[in-house]
Amino acid sequence: MNRTDFLKTSAIAGATLITDPLQVRAFITPKKAQKYRTAVVGTGWWGGNIMLSAIQAGESQIVALCDVDTRQLKKTSEDLSKLTSDKPKLYRDYREMLAKEKPEIVIVATPDHWHPLIAIAAMQAGANVYVEKPISHTINEGKAMVHTARQTGKICQVGLHRRISPHNVSGMDFLKSGRAGKIGMARAFVYYGGGAGQPTPNTEAPPEMDWNMWCGPAPLRAFNPAMHPRGWRNFLDYGNGVLGDWGVHWMDQILFWTEEKHPRKVYSTGGRSILQNSTDAPDHQVATFEFENFTAVWEQRTFAGNRAEKTHPDQAVGVYFYGTEGTLHIGWLDGWTFYPADKNKPVIHEEAKLNKPDDQNISELWANFLSSIKTGKLPVADIEIGHRSTNMALLGMLSLKLGRSVAWDGSQIPNDPEANKLLSRAYRGDWQYPT
Repeated sequence: MNRTDFLKTSAIAGATLITDPLQVRAFITPKKAQKYRTAVVGTGWWGGNIMLSAIQAGESQIVALCDVDTRQLKKTSEDLSKLTSDKPKLYRDYREMLAKEKPEIVIVATPDHWHPLIAIAAMQAGANVYVEKPISHTINEGKAMVHTARQTGKICQVGLHRRISPHNVSGMDFLKSGRAGKIGMARAFVYYGGGAGQPTPNTEAPPEMDWNMWCGPAPLRAFNPAMHPRGWRNFLDYGNGVLGDWGVHWMDQILFWTEEKHPRKVYSTGGRSILQNSTDAPDHQVATFEFENFTAVWEQRTFAGNRAEKTHPDQAVGVYFYGTEGTLHIGWLDGWTFYPADKNKPVIHEEAKLNKPDDQNISELWANFLSSIKTGKLPVADIEIGHRSTNMALLGMLSLKLGRSVAWDGSQIPNDPEANKLLSRAYRGDWQYPT
């Protein structure tokens, strides 16, 4: 008799010792996995991707969907009905949703300027939080989010799925093993082509949308069709351009590798040389981050796309780590590639392992999130990790706005009152800036 047959026979023999039919039924009927009461705030494209991973994991009951745009609420609700029997309540105000539904998990997939208030309120209401990157629009909001997570003891995972993507993890192992030698410089970049564009006239917000609530604590400006959905990242009242969007992933990869927790000096330059559309984010930007033992550089451009710079037929993105033994490029669709300094040694490559839709690894990050909730162990993309990576992007934007370099001690900009004012911003109306 093998071990499997022995265990089956032992279980049956044990069951025959139980004479009560209800007890026998309980013994042989497997228990259903616990399902966490889960709410989604921000039900657009990316919020839907995260929700799908939560459903596929089999440990969430979707009890609420919340969005200021009822068109998105309706579509996501309809999509959900094809996947599960859950019948979530629909809300337009996250505060009402938290009070009535008392979720155990809250997914925050709103525009950036809403991340802090919603995540903080959810943790204070007793929920664990999965919040998208960047975690905040300003640096001091992020400090308040970290403080709330520690104060409440709640798990707060940030959507930095490259912390757990197989090729990113193995690429980091390669670097940390010393096979690339001593790293003296890293260069992160995103190059996408595009034309100059044309301005989009402002209009009235769609009737299905609460535009005042969408703006929330940020400035209330006229609605522009280029902003919603998805275009808001390039309007600086609500996002922080390409560096605040794409850049956070690659800044995080640099911090994933180094033992240093933050740069000590940041300088950024750039502007709008080509774009003539209605956005106000830079169409090109270069930022330099001075660390103790190496230098990191960020470059982005949203014009003049070309085949020469592409690391993959469809894109030119990622980060190069320059070491004494060679250069390692960690990318997205193209996995990672090591180019040895010694021409007689072979190039080493590892393909990416990504999930559909949108070629990401949310499912792996969600599994880690659930594990952290159960064990109390901090997740791989804990809020403090997300705060540091977000800070690099926000410091780059802060330097660009000031037009000069800034020092950074990990918490503030020493002896620089003008720059420290940009670590926060005034909230609109009755909204209170978190502390």
